[in-house]
Amino acid sequence: MNKVAIVTGAARGIGLATTKKFLAEGWRVVMLDIDGEAQDRAHREIDDPDNAVSLHCDVSKPGQVAAAVESAVTRFGRIDTLVNNAGIAIFKPVMETSFEDWSEVMAVNLSGPFICTQACVPTMLANGGGSIVNITSISGARASVLRVAYGTSKAALMHLTKQLAAELGTQGIRVNAVSPGPVDTAMAKKVHTPDIRADYHASIPLNRYGSEEELAEAIFFLSSDKASYINGTVMNVDGGFAASGIGLPSLRGST
Repeated sequence: MNKVAIVTGAARGIGLATTKKFLAEGWRVVMLDIDGEAQDRAHREIDDPDNAVSLHCDVSKPGQVAAAVESAVTRFGRIDTLVNNAGIAIFKPVMETSFEDWSEVMAVNLSGPFICTQACVPTMLANGGGSIVNITSISGARASVLRVAYGTSKAALMHLTKQLAAELGTQGIRVNAVSPGPVDTAMAKKVHTPDIRADYHASIPLNRYGSEEELAEAIFFLSSDKASYINGTVMNVDGGFAASGIGLPSLRGST
């Protein structure tokens, strides 16, 4: 029986690229996104729509998640991997970030993976185990301006990954995270000005943004049996951004 992945935030970007990767590898995919219209359109346009299903779902709402997971199991009979990719960002200075802003970011970026995990684990256990991959961010490891809610939510998600790995690993469910650096998503292309892109390039040893497909490859690897002894790990997929310090532009010029 083909394995089944649930991918949240699957309407676009990394989530959609991950959906396509799973399908290309012969998996079936349950796509979850709050933007139902965009996700339905993406579902119609993928190469193998019969092996995927598009379900409208707000991951911060336990009732909606439970209903979506029930529909997924009814359709495909099992869950082997959960990819907690859905996330939002509100970029404001600390003193301009309202409690409503903070709460919304935490609800989606942190509570969402917790809710989805609780909903999927019973079915995974019934099938002998599985894998969970949380999508964090370089902002969870390196502080920056305007990211008090977003960065904190992603840092907490890194620790949630370890908590879940410690407890669920004993039951046959591996839990890991992928931490992207700057990625050429539609959002990045829209909001990253040329000077911002130049600053990022100067700080990344590979001197470029990553692609959505490169992130999907890492997510699929952690979901697959090839990663069978990897648990509780945060994998940086960032061109070396998290590992590097200062002086990169001048050093490049002398090498």
